[in-house]
Parts: sequence; structure tokens; C-alpha cells
Amino acid sequence: MNNLALVLLQQTPKGAGSTQIIMLLLIVVVFYFFMIRPQMKRQKEVKKFRESLKKGDKVVTNGGIYGKIADIKEDHMMVEIADGVKVKFDKSAILKDVSDIPQQK
Repeated sequence: MNNLALVLLQQTPKGAGSTQIIMLLLIVVVFYFFMIRPQMKRQKEVKKFRESLKKGDKVVTNGGIYGKIADIKEDHMMVEIADGVKVKFDKSAILKDVSDIPQQK
């Protein structure tokens, strides 16, 4: 096995090292534009959405609970899930606003 590795190393051209570095950099750039950058953009949109929430907005939590925002504090909010039933949620648990989704009959 070691002899095979030595033979392969001896047969590589002298410019192969720079080609490997260029390919590695290309892979890093592709990962950035197709994976990291879109994820950062989504995180900014979610943060902006959570900051724009106000009392009376209808929301869905990460757990799938539908409700209406009753009160907002710095790091948490009270969501009314039924008449007179309020539950305290962390702001990060709010998934989306459902006020623009058409209601089913």
C-alpha cells in the first residue's frame, strides 16, 4: 500500500499542488454562495419578522400552536391560544404570521 502511494506521488506533475489549492478554494466559494449566504439571508428575514410583530398579530409557533399575540416583552411574548388562555413563548419560538393566509371554511 505504501509503495502505491509513493508511485502516485512521484507521478503527479509539478503544477498539481496549485491546481489542488485552486479546486479547494473553488469548493469553498461554491459552499459560501449556495449554502452559507442563503442561510444568513433567511436568518436576517426571520429576525426582521420577529422584530416587526405587534399586539394582535396572528402567529404560529414552532410547535404548531396557532394564536394571537396578547403582549410583547423584550425576549418573550404572551400568545392567546383560546378565549382567556394565554401562554408565554420565547420570541424565537414564533414561526410565521398567519394573518395573510386565507381561512378555511
